[in-house]
Amino acid sequence: MKLREIVKQLPCENSLSVQARPYYNHSVSFNQTISPQERADMLDRVGLNVFFFPSDMITGCDMLSDSGVTTMTDDQWAALHQGDEAYGSNRGYFLLRERVLEVFGEAFFNHPEAGNPNAFLFHQGRACENALFVHLGRTGEGMVIPSNGHFDTTHANIIANRIRPVNLFSPALTVDRSDEVFKGNMDVSELKKLMDKYHDQVPLVYLTITNNTGGGQPVSMKNIEEVAELVHDYNIPLFFDACRFAENAWFIKHYEKGYNKERIETIVQKMFSKVDGFTISFKKDGLVNMGGGMFFKNNGYFVKKYPQMPEAILDHQILTEGHPTYGGLSGRDIMALYVGLNTIVREEYLTYRIRQVQDFGENMDRNGLPVLKPVGGHAVYLDVNRFYHGTEMKPEEFGGIGLCAVLLAAYGHRACELGYFTFGQYDQKKKKEIFPRVNFVRFAVPRLRYEKQDLDAVVLSLASLYEHKEQIPGVEVIYGRDLALRHFKARFRFK
Repeated sequence: MKLREIVKQLPCENSLSVQARPYYNHSVSFNQTISPQERADMLDRVGLNVFFFPSDMITGCDMLSDSGVTTMTDDQWAALHQGDEAYGSNRGYFLLRERVLEVFGEAFFNHPEAGNPNAFLFHQGRACENALFVHLGRTGEGMVIPSNGHFDTTHANIIANRIRPVNLFSPALTVDRSDEVFKGNMDVSELKKLMDKYHDQVPLVYLTITNNTGGGQPVSMKNIEEVAELVHDYNIPLFFDACRFAENAWFIKHYEKGYNKERIETIVQKMFSKVDGFTISFKKDGLVNMGGGMFFKNNGYFVKKYPQMPEAILDHQILTEGHPTYGGLSGRDIMALYVGLNTIVREEYLTYRIRQVQDFGENMDRNGLPVLKPVGGHAVYLDVNRFYHGTEMKPEEFGGIGLCAVLLAAYGHRACELGYFTFGQYDQKKKKEIFPRVNFVRFAVPRLRYEKQDLDAVVLSLASLYEHKEQIPGVEVIYGRDLALRHFKARFRFK
């Protein structure tokens, strides 16, 4: 009997409850030895704002963000050496163009010789958003941009240009322990009401995949199609905030009927066939430490509605970022992105990546921690209101801020409040806080960086704090309560 016949009779490796990672470590970095008392003193010095806490004092997991903190692959490190630092028309630009066409579709990156630019490189995603909304803001007054969930800098860029952002979260988002996988969807019925009333004031509709503000939840293909059909009936463009497009495609493949046999690349192409443009931070699903882009579809609704926009964005890019063929990126960055866009759609990578995050969240749930379920693709979201249930914590005491500070000081893990403080605002006239619909602490998992033992340590730390949650006092804001993007700048102290 041949060996392959014996192997065929045995359970395959995919049937095992524990499987080897689809990669191995190439290099390691050691943390410093820092005591809880030293971390606590530093946090007091920076006003309990974890953004100002020095990263080299973190002894556990740094889960502040999954943006730009990817551990790059050996192929990407090798590609850095092939970076062409020419000021104009570097070699990597043309390689990247071919990869973008392969991943997102033929309509999104015209050849520079064609003279009708529709692809614009920026140093990161928020610079793309700024360029887009600056120029949209010049086209009219009283505009409204609906979304399934504008993230913090997107929201701020829209407001800064005198446009009103509106979040139309899926009703399933606030249903505890719902089995609905696609909680990131846009509420189509609410969108229809808004469009019926304000369509003349809507320059575009923005769909975030996955929905970072809404708990990192994915958006279904059905929802993408429904939103596209609705807004296109009004001749209004649809855009993606596409930072985590590949992770969203993985959820469609594994949880939406009719897609389980499709390749990730096929699903991505279908998703992007429905939109008229997109902005993207490649610091997420580009697997790089820096990079962003804005892309318009040839003959799409956006270009037809705003024929002057490509030239305006091109001028903006040249004035603020650099020549269009490098757009604020070094040649090394472009080469790393070229390779990263190939890796990101590999199913074995995505499966391991998302299963790791799901296991992290399920472990929290097993330890009694109130997390948003089902768990999304890039982070686990802890429900702050449920965490403090039964205590005297008040909404205006921002329990998520206090939880992040104590977790970092006592256990060395850094997380991010995405709730009442980050997405709320202070009404100066009424002298009171306006609270958003969601109140989370986000534990973002950097790509290819941590192993199960690291994430288990975070869970045990949180479980310990949950047992002693009455001992976490509320905080008061001592600076920055009424500032834009206040979570980046504010200072706090415990009461």
